[in-house]
Amino acid sequence: MFEEIQEEEKQSSSRGIIIVIAIVVVLAIVGALVYMDSKGMFKSSSESKAPSTTSATALPAGAANAAAVKDLHILSTKMDKDYTGTTAVWLVDVKNESSSLTYSHIMYQTTYGGADNSVLGQNSGEIPSLSLGPGEEQSAQFKDAAYPSATAWFKVTITGAAATQ
Repeated sequence: MFEEIQEEEKQSSSRGIIIVIAIVVVLAIVGALVYMDSKGMFKSSSESKAPSTTSATALPAGAANAAAVKDLHILSTKMDKDYTGTTAVWLVDVKNESSSLTYSHIMYQTTYGGADNSVLGQNSGEIPSLSLGPGEEQSAQFKDAAYPSATAWFKVTITGAAATQ
């Protein structure tokens, strides 16, 4: 009686080991396929030799804005008031971190805050005459909205741009 129980335990134990080995093998194969696909090893020879048709075309608007927010970095900012004291004048230094995209029509958003961290005002627009090729860095100056009188802090962020390859 005890011999039958021990034999059943050995059989179920060996089945469990076989199942675990099968799962590991399947996961290894799937992992290898995903890795090879990410390296582009599944492209046919005609795909890899065909010239790129998007080399001089613009990216779709959503893709351009997403890439611009990731690729364009404001390295430094300086904000002054104009001679009337009511309009903000920004000087920004922007760098394009992309290795292949050129950005133009760069859009921004400025935020002005009070001492209690409340937002006093926001404005958005396009930085005039700024176009950045891959790896380029440039400074640009632009006037913004009326400068709120109780401003304690301010910031400028890139919100989008037109991208071409």
